[in-house]
Amino acid sequence: MQYVSALVAYDGSAYHGFQYQSNAPSIQCELEAALDRVTERLGRVSAAGRTDAGVHASGQVIAVQVQWRHSLSALQRAWNVSLPEAITVRRLQIAPEEFHPRYSAVSRTYRYTVWQGGSDGEVGSPRRSPLTDRFALYEVRPLDLAAMQEAAACLIGSHDFATFGRSPKGEVTQRHVWAAEWQVVQEKLLSWEDYPSRRFVFTITANAFLRQMVRNLVGTLLAVGRGDWAVGDVKNALASCDRSRSAPPAPPHGLVLEKVTYPAGLDTLIHGK
Repeated sequence: MQYVSALVAYDGSAYHGFQYQSNAPSIQCELEAALDRVTERLGRVSAAGRTDAGVHASGQVIAVQVQWRHSLSALQRAWNVSLPEAITVRRLQIAPEEFHPRYSAVSRTYRYTVWQGGSDGEVGSPRRSPLTDRFALYEVRPLDLAAMQEAAACLIGSHDFATFGRSPKGEVTQRHVWAAEWQVVQEKLLSWEDYPSRRFVFTITANAFLRQMVRNLVGTLLAVGRGDWAVGDVKNALASCDRSRSAPPAPPHGLVLEKVTYPAGLDTLIHGK
């Protein structure tokens, strides 16, 4: 018997989140079914985060006990061969007995990407971006980066984020955010030479997140960027601890679980650097 941990990446477009569901496809179900085809699995696959339906991951961390007598590289190859193309095991290693992907984690980092195309109402301006829509929100309305940065700064520190998410199993809604910022890249959107665009990337790191917390925060910050909300509105909404005070959530397809961080020695083991 071996207790293994893996780094997993997936395109969550066709899945109803990470966690197993009896009536809908999930990432956990695919991982377990593929593993069952190549070896004996002892128990469920556990994960660092239960990503929502349609959300992607480049650095999801999982763990599971298996019966395996060959090399880890052979297990990784066999597992990947049995997985659908939307899911891949990036790295596989033996994990300490006390390791748990969720409870051993120090922080999680999510990234949300927004493509801003031609101005709203501009004649001939594309309303969609077929080659980026799977992993980013396409936005034609102007966005005020400085206002979004100022609003994002209000989130840093320890706060009760009840306004922006639901706690699993009735847990407390207090979370600590270490970093929350927008970056923007000026570039051409694929081959649309007549419509230079900007790619806005929001990155947030916290000890943990509530359900839909990142998407609700992004939706609220975009409301600030469009001019529908003021920075003060974000502060007041956060202080209210009232779920009805959040702006609508941003769509799931722009969100990626980027990285899960662990204490120093364990982090090196999991990530290999």
